[in-house]
Amino acid sequence: MAKSQESFDLVDLKLKVSGRGDRLFFGFSSVAAYFAFSLVFLIVIFLGNASFSTFKTQGLAFFTGSTWDDAAGVYQIFPMLVGSVLCSILGLLISAPISIAIAYFIEFMAPPRLAKALTNIVDLLAALPSIVIAIWGAFVFAPVAAQWAQIINNKLGFIPGLQNTSGTFVGSPFIAGWILAIMMTPIITSVCREIIGSVDKDLVSAALALGGTRFSTMRRVVIPTARGGITGGILLGLGRGLGETIAVLYVLNLVFIVNFNILENYGGSVAPMIAAYYGESSEVGVSALLAAGVALFLITLFVNLIAQIFVGRYEKKMAS
Repeated sequence: MAKSQESFDLVDLKLKVSGRGDRLFFGFSSVAAYFAFSLVFLIVIFLGNASFSTFKTQGLAFFTGSTWDDAAGVYQIFPMLVGSVLCSILGLLISAPISIAIAYFIEFMAPPRLAKALTNIVDLLAALPSIVIAIWGAFVFAPVAAQWAQIINNKLGFIPGLQNTSGTFVGSPFIAGWILAIMMTPIITSVCREIIGSVDKDLVSAALALGGTRFSTMRRVVIPTARGGITGGILLGLGRGLGETIAVLYVLNLVFIVNFNILENYGGSVAPMIAAYYGESSEVGVSALLAAGVALFLITLFVNLIAQIFVGRYEKKMAS
């Protein structure tokens, strides 16, 4: 039965592309799809070939050590890996609740005109170049966020991870996390809006008719129903945060020391490190930077694949 259905689908597809225009469009689409796949494959081959010598000479210490000395030929990125994950998680903790709330408001609470305007604003925020957000973050937002960090340190400095011994709060992972949250919010909001919008409106109306508040309806009806898709959107936002470069470079003081105190005025991140060190590195150092790019590429690819799995499962669930 499955083979018969597959044969029928193939015949149906051939019938659909029987016209000249359809054949041209089908061929162009196929070429574009294969080109995109080939481009990613070629990038991986290039990065792997250019960074192979680094992986061979540095070994496992490349991922576990904390020293970057171009003159001595020692390249280790563990603090940068930790910093990338830490800053991205901070950004996610800030952006995920905001994004879900915005998506719910647009789909179920806002009047149509306001919902359309908010959708356009969110899309516009996603289209802003990173350098614009970087300049704004460095010169406008960072001094304000440093005051927030100082207040948190004064009130909650006894909690591990919220301590600052330098007295300087600019350049901390806390500020980088806020900048990443701004970068993540449009992506997470867009995905969550599509997912939440596919939830049966009658189900939401019934929950409200039974006396549920907007918050309880969102918490007990909308989010559990759309949980898989929302998780996928959050993971896509995480992938965006892991790969952000310029915006983080402008607001984070890069130091090769593992830092779990988010209010201290130093931290690490792989992508900004590559941008900061590329121009002054030797040929061997450039190979090491490309190796760091390979590590970041694999981490981001893994996160995005997990996100696609969650979104795909949700779509199958809604289709059934």
